[in-house]
Parts: sequence; structure tokens; C-alpha cells
Amino acid sequence: MTNRIDQPRKLDLVGNPIQVGGIGTGFEATLNYRIGEGHDEVTGHVTVGGGSGEHGQFQVQVDVGHASFKSDRLLVQVFEVSPKDGSEINVVTMPVLYGPRITPGYYGYREHKVVKGDTLSALAKTYYGDASLYQRIVRANPDQITDPDKIIPGQVLRIPIGA
Repeated sequence: MTNRIDQPRKLDLVGNPIQVGGIGTGFEATLNYRIGEGHDEVTGHVTVGGGSGEHGQFQVQVDVGHASFKSDRLLVQVFEVSPKDGSEINVVTMPVLYGPRITPGYYGYREHKVVKGDTLSALAKTYYGDASLYQRIVRANPDQITDPDKIIPGQVLRIPIGA
């Protein structure tokens, strides 16, 4: 094991700030992080372990509120900088979903277990007061909803909630 991201997990629905944690190592005990989507990014570093080759836990709270993200899909990355040539090595990437790009004032989500007869537009009407906002639910559940006309009883969908 070189570096590992334990938080957030793959396709987690995150807000601001983003909590990043795991196990890592880095040259002179420095592990770098980057959160972005190709248009804008937030970068920084955290101290981890006792030095090169030693692994330790890390956790950092990253304020991304000032970033101009265009997409709700972000990549959280941790990496070391090579002491030999300054290149990025041992890069670990975790894709996540950025709630504030999905629903205004995002602060969390509810879980809804789909029952027979549920539709995304009916869920949007229930949770947002507007059936046309069903895309928020689709965007928050890309691993579960491949066709907005087909949700399956038993699925547990995340319903992003905002102000």
C-alpha cells in the first residue's frame, strides 16, 4: 500500500467543506491533495507519517466554496511529489458528486427506498414541490439510475436537500 483514500468513498455525495482522509506517505512527510473537475481545482498538502516510506493516517477539511466548478462530478486526488524530478507519483483518485452543484444550498441528503408505483417526477414533487426537478435525483444517483424512466422497487435513492 502506498496511499489510500478512505473518505470520501466512490460517488459519495459531498458538500463544502470536503473531508478527505485515509492512509498515506510522502517525501518529507508531505502528501498533496487536489480536488477538481478539469475546469477549476483546489490544492494543498497535509503532513503524514514520519517521512518517506512511513505511512500514517491523514485527515483534512478542504474548503472548496470559492472554486468555480462547472460539473457536479469532482475528482479527489492524493499524491506524492517525487524528490527525483518533481513529478506526481502514487496518485490515488476518488470520483465524488458535489451536492452544491446539484441543488442550491445543499446541506445533505435523505434516503428514499423505492416502492412499486414510485416515479422520479413524483419523488421530485414530494421532496422539492416541483416534478420537473427530478434531474436532481438522477444526478445524485448515477450508479443506480441509468434510465430516468426506470427505477426499481428496493433501490435506495439519495435525495439531495438544500436551502
